[in-house]
Amino acid sequence: MKLGEMEFDRIVNLALERIPPEIKDRMANIVISVQRRPSPELIEDMGVPPGETLFGIFDGVPLSDRSVMDPPLYPDTILIFQEPLEEACGSPEELEEEIEITVVHEVAHYLGMDEQELEALGYA
Repeated sequence: MKLGEMEFDRIVNLALERIPPEIKDRMANIVISVQRRPSPELIEDMGVPPGETLFGIFDGVPLSDRSVMDPPLYPDTILIFQEPLEEACGSPEELEEEIEITVVHEVAHYLGMDEQELEALGYA
């Protein structure tokens, strides 16, 4: 599946609307950004095995690593990688679901949630 930038962005927005309020309400300082694909350097830095790729990544400082003494930070970012998601999904509906799952997992990194909490929300 290969979509234009505007159509992919539309599906990203649909996916974001599906995120449960208990997670969405905590995304106030997070920017969602779409990139075509992760760079080879990022793939290497993340230790992604050959033949695998990333659908998304959290770029920022997790809440659990912050101190009240720290100065205000720039918004944290979740990068969504369009081409790997398109390659893995067979329909716009499947793509929407995978984007939702990807964003929730990346927000979980920001919030310091564990797999049990994600599972309780239906995302494990």
